[in-house]
Amino acid sequence: MQWVSELSTAPSFVDALTEAAAGVSARLGGTSPTVVFAFASPHHREHFDELSATVGDALDTGMVFGCGAAGIVGANREVERGPALTLVGAVMPAVELRPFHLETGLLPPPDAPAADWHERLGIEPADAESMILLADPATSHVVPVLAGLDRAYPNTVKVGGLRSGDAAAGGALFAGGQSHREGIVGLAIAGNVVLDTLVAQGCRPIGTPMFVTRAEGNLAFELDGRSAARILQETYEQAPPRDRELMRTALFLGLAGQPDREVYGQGDFLVRNVLGLDARTGALAVGAGVRSGNVVQFHVRDAETSAADLEAHLRRYKASGTRPAGALMFSCVGRGVGLYGHPNHDLDALLDEIGPSGLAVGGFFGNGEIGPVGRQTHLHGYTTVLALFRRIHAD
Repeated sequence: MQWVSELSTAPSFVDALTEAAAGVSARLGGTSPTVVFAFASPHHREHFDELSATVGDALDTGMVFGCGAAGIVGANREVERGPALTLVGAVMPAVELRPFHLETGLLPPPDAPAADWHERLGIEPADAESMILLADPATSHVVPVLAGLDRAYPNTVKVGGLRSGDAAAGGALFAGGQSHREGIVGLAIAGNVVLDTLVAQGCRPIGTPMFVTRAEGNLAFELDGRSAARILQETYEQAPPRDRELMRTALFLGLAGQPDREVYGQGDFLVRNVLGLDARTGALAVGAGVRSGNVVQFHVRDAETSAADLEAHLRRYKASGTRPAGALMFSCVGRGVGLYGHPNHDLDALLDEIGPSGLAVGGFFGNGEIGPVGRQTHLHGYTTVLALFRRIHAD
């Protein structure tokens, strides 16, 4: 398995494609890639309708997958402003790829029988050991789609993101030889490849894990049998000064992805916004449904915490001894320079820890990130999701 990544910042699409495609072809020794992952900034929007076909012709492949986005990741750079085109060429022997396009209005309901989803996608579970999913946020309802795909393909690893940039900026989704302006595109993967995922939500827990003992909808009235407002106040009073400051501006509630665990740590929770507090009832409003019996814990976020969270995920992955051939990076537009004050933070962390001798990476900054927490696939925010590809056995 061989992966290479090239990024061009040429303002002309023709020049950018020529430069990036030539680099991919040269580094692959002229071998046609199994797939090309393509991510382009809105500066190239006039060419999005034919991008899949054009890139495919340039690199002699019918499998092009990617999207347009406001910020682009490729080679060893993050480009959040200005023109950019990334092409990641992957040669993956004994790997089967099946692209698909989903229009939200034509989908089965999330609780439909699995066979209905298999028929709609034209893909059986054995042919989808992993999936890359890219969505247009204005024309797709991602959360119910993820729920339906989890039911229909429970053992399939699913990662991806929501493209960024408004529709007027020329957002598009690329799958196979086609470009789409709406819905969701996916790439089902099976064969001699494993997709490992890292989901860095950029938060750290404070206080202690608690049971939700009374809830309705997205309101948590009681935690451990006591008023949620009182528990929050006590957590604030017992927190160190820095955490108190963060609780005033960046407070979240984590819902345990596996509620049957005895010990919980950073990364074990699906992190959601705390939307407010009802002074009359003492209920905590959360940006997700909350049920009695859920295990929850308060979380906070800042640049230092986000950096430490990602680095901890990367260190654990490196310690496993696993070495990927290539990676896709789906990062929130709220990270990057706006969070860290300088470019390339998350990409540099990945390359320093996992790929110091070279790792082909491509991706984009999006309006939402898709990745697993516990046994379910979720839509995240302010997160970096990494899809790391490695072969199962020698080619």
